[in-house]
Amino acid sequence: MTHDVTLAEAEAETVTEMRVEHDDDPRRAKRFLFLRNGKALTGIGILLFFGILALVGPWIAPYDPNQVSADLLQPPTAAHWLGTDHTGRDILSQIIVGTRGVLVVGLIAGVSATILGVVVGVTAGFVGGAGDETLSALSNVFLVIPQLPLIIIIAGQLPTAGGVTVALVIGVTGWAWGARVLRAQTLSLRKRDFVEAARANGERTWRLVLAEVLPNLTAIIAAGFVGTVTFAVLSQVTLAFIGITPVSDWNWGTILFWAQNNLALQRGAWWWFVPAGLCIALLGMALTLVNFGIDEFVNPRLRSTGMNARLLRRRRIRPRIGFTPVLRTGPSPDRPTSEERS
Repeated sequence: MTHDVTLAEAEAETVTEMRVEHDDDPRRAKRFLFLRNGKALTGIGILLFFGILALVGPWIAPYDPNQVSADLLQPPTAAHWLGTDHTGRDILSQIIVGTRGVLVVGLIAGVSATILGVVVGVTAGFVGGAGDETLSALSNVFLVIPQLPLIIIIAGQLPTAGGVTVALVIGVTGWAWGARVLRAQTLSLRKRDFVEAARANGERTWRLVLAEVLPNLTAIIAAGFVGTVTFAVLSQVTLAFIGITPVSDWNWGTILFWAQNNLALQRGAWWWFVPAGLCIALLGMALTLVNFGIDEFVNPRLRSTGMNARLLRRRRIRPRIGFTPVLRTGPSPDRPTSEERS
């Protein structure tokens, strides 16, 4: 017979165990709370792999990605692990070398957009008055600028425009939404008791912003950064795929461009486009998992579940959003059943 046990009852029975697990070193538990999230750890691990690949890629690539050979459109072999393209160039070398171009665009766009969003949003929310109205109007203007068409126009006018140009355009035009969110949060924070107490103690404005406001916006800033990086990576791949950016600069979108233009799908050359597509999907999944981890770190209810995930699994409790968590199977072996308790 299956016995349903709500999460509230389970917490009441296991609160002592939770305290034992987390009170041994509470400062350490708080410090590494984000890294205890399985989604975040998986995403960070994948990002570290691609980051290392971007740093050392040109040195570990088995071939020059532009080196042609007599092995035309060959499937994966011992000599070419991911096969070759229509001119005999090594696909694996193209993917390894092209990783740097993808990550550089995402990093530059994410950092520039995040810095602009923090400066404009926090300043507008904290100073108020005419400054707030001016910066809010500026954010509204940039909020309606279509990024992708603007990038296409700029790339068309500048034939030599590469990934850095694309990243800067995304960074300059992609900060407005994050600035709006940060402004709203700053308006809420600037009247909190701890900020008023610091102001009453004579703290300067820059000290209030850096020490009292920004630490409480860290998770929102991180989530905005991850979102901008994701958009920048997909934009770079899309522009390379349709041939807007120079096709001589290797990235995953360039590989797909050559595969599409040479009818790789019709020829059955799956090794030409599948690995690059998987890399794009894997990087997007990693960024999404990190974003989920940040969300669970910020949300108090999700954070409590994440901290006690191991204990809840041991109790066979499955927390579900919108539903009452229940036991997965029968009664736990280390907890008496309802009949035994009665």
